[in-house]
Amino acid sequence: MSEEDLKNQAPVDETVETTKVVEETEQFAKSGKKSKKHIEEVKAEEERQARKAENKALEEAGEKPKGAAPITRPKIERRGKKYQEKSKLVEKGKVYTLKEALELAEKTNPTKFDATVEAHVRLGVDPRQADQNIRATVVLPHGNGKTVRVAVFAPLDEAKKAAAAGADIAEDEEFLKRLEKGEIEFDVLIATPAYMPKLGKFARLLGPKGLMPNPKAGTVTVDLEKAVKESKAGKVEYRVDKQGIIHIGLGKTNFSTADLVENAETFFESLKSHRPASLKGSYVKSIFITTSMGPSIEVENLYN
Repeated sequence: MSEEDLKNQAPVDETVETTKVVEETEQFAKSGKKSKKHIEEVKAEEERQARKAENKALEEAGEKPKGAAPITRPKIERRGKKYQEKSKLVEKGKVYTLKEALELAEKTNPTKFDATVEAHVRLGVDPRQADQNIRATVVLPHGNGKTVRVAVFAPLDEAKKAAAAGADIAEDEEFLKRLEKGEIEFDVLIATPAYMPKLGKFARLLGPKGLMPNPKAGTVTVDLEKAVKESKAGKVEYRVDKQGIIHIGLGKTNFSTADLVENAETFFESLKSHRPASLKGSYVKSIFITTSMGPSIEVENLYN
């Protein structure tokens, strides 16, 4: 076809396209049941009902419906075999006494090592309120089963006394050189009030690890010998998290039940003594005992 023929043909084609658009527009009303929008909605609903009927037929035939989400197994079935076996020892829906729960925790430990026996306590506090942001320390009578490495940052003469009391690291300016190298070879850091400003530039290093000395935790003090001995003897810090729960280790599964009970009662007495005066309603909402990787055991609430 020549260029002249194409030029003559173009207006005809444009006229045809315009006619089609006009015809399509004319077959729909501007609104109501004959509008284009309503007809499309009716069509979509018919397709949805057809898919629903098809999926129902598949379900009745024992087949998986099209587009259905994968079936998730119950949480207990996704656990290991040892966990599932041990969890059978915990009676569903039963609330145990503290002693019963601690005895059961030792039996339900699914690991080969001596796991930590933990207490998880949900409180009725609002951690955003300063006076309800529970944070304290407690000296467990039988320790928590962990070997605690204690570091002391203080003037040289006081550091020597702390070392004699059992501190693993007790230094003056040498300690700052360790921190500058990023060396953290301790679990608890104790400092004197006068030396706290020198630790300010290491807040980003120590803070996220929970190692920054704090007066509430008893790690900023002038009585270094007492602080060191308490830390070595089993002094534990506990604090409420954003969800209003306190998590604390009470000992190991190789502890006797009597020792675990005494540690637990000491902790609960400490917790009870820190009830905020402004709190209205329940203080302790629920208590659960568990091992590091074992099932939870609910404990009767006698501490409210």
